[in-house]
Amino acid sequence: MKIRCAWCGDDPLYVAYHDEEWGVPVHDDRALFEALVLDGAQAGLSWIAILRERENYRQAFDQFDPAKVSRYDEAKIAQLLQNPGIARNRLKVRSAARNACAFQEIQEEYGSFDAYLWGFVGGKTIQNQWQTMAELPAKTPLSETISQDLKKRGFNFVGPTIMYAMMQAIGMVNDHTADCFRYRELRETGDW
Repeated sequence: MKIRCAWCGDDPLYVAYHDEEWGVPVHDDRALFEALVLDGAQAGLSWIAILRERENYRQAFDQFDPAKVSRYDEAKIAQLLQNPGIARNRLKVRSAARNACAFQEIQEEYGSFDAYLWGFVGGKTIQNQWQTMAELPAKTPLSETISQDLKKRGFNFVGPTIMYAMMQAIGMVNDHTADCFRYRELRETGDW
């Protein structure tokens, strides 16, 4: 029997997310924009709730194309707020459009959002060795630094806790517990 991080429980969707995605380094700008929007949408909700709606979000938000999302007007925002397949929070929906504009500015400045974001860790995953889930922090000084920089650039729903969750999800930090099969598996294959 495989030992997994305790947070994923036995929900098949959560287990698949844990086993196949969580903590695997992401370097594709569109996937990073998706993570940014979804982690912001999670604020005040559970990740499993957002994960269950991820395909709805992809359809609603034009497959997370930042160029398209940056052009959302009031009519499009009103339409999204009527979509029962996503969290219909006006601030979060507006945030996606606002963040898409700031995201594109970073792409212009750095060549890619990937180069900007991964620059905070020198392009390499921070290797943690947590023994239990209780040891995992909700935020770190680095997630606070990234959050502050993003806020200065006009982003919102990018607080330090949201940013740390994103850093975990996209593999900027290895936060699988040391007994989890993915921790060892990913280290052994060099995907970190």
